[in-house]
Amino acid sequence: MKRETLFLKAVVLLMGISVLAPAVFWLPRLAVDMAEMYPEFAYLRYPILIGLYITVIPYFIALQQTFKLLIHIDGNNAFTEFSVNALNNIRHCAVAISISYIVGVVFLFSQNALHPGVAIIGFTIILASAAIAVFAAVLQKLLKNAIAIKTENDLTV
Repeated sequence: MKRETLFLKAVVLLMGISVLAPAVFWLPRLAVDMAEMYPEFAYLRYPILIGLYITVIPYFIALQQTFKLLIHIDGNNAFTEFSVNALNNIRHCAVAISISYIVGVVFLFSQNALHPGVAIIGFTIILASAAIAVFAAVLQKLLKNAIAIKTENDLTV
């Protein structure tokens, strides 16, 4: 196993743990504390938690696809249709995260509960997910072109 790929796999695993641990242990307690501190917004506790948990699903799907893509790259199988599909799935997950946060920001705004700090974090996540989606789409297009050139070269030799 290549050293760089092993490092990237460790980073992907740490990214998963860094989201899973707070989602399981910290978010529910934070929701209870916020509902006690701001009783006028206590009715938003479960919708916000459900929205955050819904966005965790595409995040972990994208991480799983990234991990599989790294395994294929490590096995010198980067120029395959699987890699194109993995990048497509990552792009779709990033778009899903952006859309779910847009819906969440609009929902909180409609309830007059959009704190400026929450808005900044929400917009940051929206823009980061959109950038990942664009980057994955560009890589997918480049990989398709590289596969086409590789196939053409394999046929001419």
